[in-house]
Amino acid sequence: MGRRIMQLSAKEAFFAQGTLAQSIFYLHKGRAKLTVVSHSGKEATIALVSAGDFFGEESLRDVDGQRTVTATAITRCTALQIDREEMIQALHREHALSDVFVKFMLTRAMRVQADLVDQLFNSSEKRLARTLLLMARYGMEGPPEALIPPITQETLANMIGTTRSRVNFFMNRFRKLGLIEYKGRIRVHEELVNVILNEDLEPLTERSSISIPYYGLN
Repeated sequence: MGRRIMQLSAKEAFFAQGTLAQSIFYLHKGRAKLTVVSHSGKEATIALVSAGDFFGEESLRDVDGQRTVTATAITRCTALQIDREEMIQALHREHALSDVFVKFMLTRAMRVQADLVDQLFNSSEKRLARTLLLMARYGMEGPPEALIPPITQETLANMIGTTRSRVNFFMNRFRKLGLIEYKGRIRVHEELVNVILNEDLEPLTERSSISIPYYGLN
C-alpha cells in the first residue's frame, strides 16, 4: 500500500513545479532531470537524477507543500513512487531504508555544496568537464557509463552558468584533445579528469581555479 511502480518514456514528467507534493520517488532505471522555471519564464536544469537516487523529497517536509522543481525523464525510466505517509512510516519502521535515505541526503547535500564551490571558483571549462564526468558516473559506485544520456549544449550551459557558444567551444576543444567523442551521444574518456586537476593540459583560461571533490572523484 502506498507504493507503486511507474514507467515513463523520455520527456515525460514525473511531476511539475507548483503542484502538490504528496509522494517521493526512487529511480530504479534510467536518467531524469530536475528543472526550475523563473517568474520571467526562464528554465534552468539544476540537477540530474540517476538510478539509485531519490527525488521529490520536499514532499516529506509539509503536508500541503508544493513541488519546487519539475522532474522529467531523459531516457526511459522505471521508478518507485512512495506516498508521503508511507515513506515517513517506512523510515521509522525499516532501519535499512532509513540508513540508505540518510546516506543519500548527506551525499546530496555534499554535492550541492561542491556545485556551489565549483560555480564560485572554477572556470566554465572546468565546470563543464566536471558535469560531463558526473553524468558518466566517474568516481561513483559501479563502472562508469560508456555513453551519457542525450543532452543539449543549451542544457549544459544552463547547468554550469555560461552560454551555449562557450559550451560549444569547450566541447570542440575536448574532442580535439581526445577527451570526449560525440556523434549524437557523448562518450566521456577518463582523461577528462585532467582538465579538473590541471594535469598535462595547457590552461584553457587564465581564471584561477581549485579542484572540487565529488562522489569520490578528486
